[in-house]
Amino acid sequence: MSEVDLIIVGAGPAGMSAAATAAHGGLRVLLLDEQPRAGGQIFRNVGENRATRGWLGKDYASGARFVDALAHPQIATQFGATVWRIEPGPRVVWSQDGVSHVSDAPHVLLAGGAQERPVPFPGWTLPGVMTAGAAQILMKSSGMLPKDAVLAGSGPLLYLVAAQMIDAGCPPKALVETQTLGMMAKALQHLPRAVFGLPTLLKGLGLIRKIRAAGVPRFTGATQFEARAVDNADIAFSFSHKGRRHSLTSPLLLTHQGVIPSTHMSRAAGIKHVWNATQQAFEPVTDAWGATNVPGLHVAGDGAGIGGAETAAASGKLAAINVLHELGRISADQRGQRAAAAKGAKFRSRAIRPFLDAAYAPPAEFFAPNDATIVCRCEEITAGAIRQGIAEGASGPRQVKTSLRTGMGPCQGRMCDATVRGILSAVTGNAADIAPPRARSPIKPIMLGELAAMAPDQEEMA
Repeated sequence: MSEVDLIIVGAGPAGMSAAATAAHGGLRVLLLDEQPRAGGQIFRNVGENRATRGWLGKDYASGARFVDALAHPQIATQFGATVWRIEPGPRVVWSQDGVSHVSDAPHVLLAGGAQERPVPFPGWTLPGVMTAGAAQILMKSSGMLPKDAVLAGSGPLLYLVAAQMIDAGCPPKALVETQTLGMMAKALQHLPRAVFGLPTLLKGLGLIRKIRAAGVPRFTGATQFEARAVDNADIAFSFSHKGRRHSLTSPLLLTHQGVIPSTHMSRAAGIKHVWNATQQAFEPVTDAWGATNVPGLHVAGDGAGIGGAETAAASGKLAAINVLHELGRISADQRGQRAAAAKGAKFRSRAIRPFLDAAYAPPAEFFAPNDATIVCRCEEITAGAIRQGIAEGASGPRQVKTSLRTGMGPCQGRMCDATVRGILSAVTGNAADIAPPRARSPIKPIMLGELAAMAPDQEEMA
């Protein structure tokens, strides 16, 4: 008999919301996360920071309420716990301090969140070039501030990071944005629906006003990114804008082109996935409660489809309510009643997504970069080598992986899968027809000695 009723993988807004809901419903919960504290990427370290770093904003500080809700006797937390396998049962295999454990429960909720979409261009692997999200994590976890940085790319996170840098007293040197007036015009058809998410819309407009008021130069409709190292470890970042070539020198270049669901765990667990043409990414197939085709497995949060923190918290709550129903703790009518508020919150928070997806769609040059661009950072495989491999007969991600070793490094394809797919689809013409790459255990690297130390009689219950 399991010692817990629900195992939750991921302590972001979805996982934390689900844990609190399930525990208040009487369930015993085990919450696993590979970070040292709860919060996920959005609320990273908020339990420690709370409102002490005001430049991170009140929305960030509000995440402390999710962390506080974990202080419940029915919730057991394990941090620094890396989940590397999901087995039928379901059972969860996780590593902590070099020792692997096996925990089982009637239900498992995968709340692994999202990852930033790779932004490949010549020079993106140089020291001094990193993602805007990674810089924001440093701001949250250690208070490190990016100074004299150039922000390049597109998406709401770029505006948020720029505003946080301004409030912290280190405004960005410039914003180089890829969205065009045409994309904005196309997005206007979704504006009536976006009004349901008016607070989010107003927040975005406020961020743009702050950037303008700070006098930060903005270049929109930029293309053909390129970075090269120059003296003093600086980066010379060049791009095309309105028919002219521009160059900016900075110690730090922060890039961003939106986020995509992190699906390694859900794919390795055998959950069915579908191509989301709007967001140009695979996402697991779930019902309205987050339940999947694999018995006992739910998926919630950005890992089930990009929606943001409010959507993630609402979807985590819905999944927990459904687990309460499936375990016989509440009736179908009670499930519907308890879910009403979360369903409303989820609808309102998702209302703005079609507008954002259209306004800040990544340009084609980042899906299929030029031949000189490194695509697989682990194995240093270029786009040109991948195109040559396709010309020689590789017809899918698996064949490219086998012939060139893309995705065989430590990240196991997390950085290059999307770009390999983009190059393949540029040749075949349809990304939806290309199957998602296979994800196998261990889905996160572990030591061979740790794997060898595991034996059936060493399995332990949570």
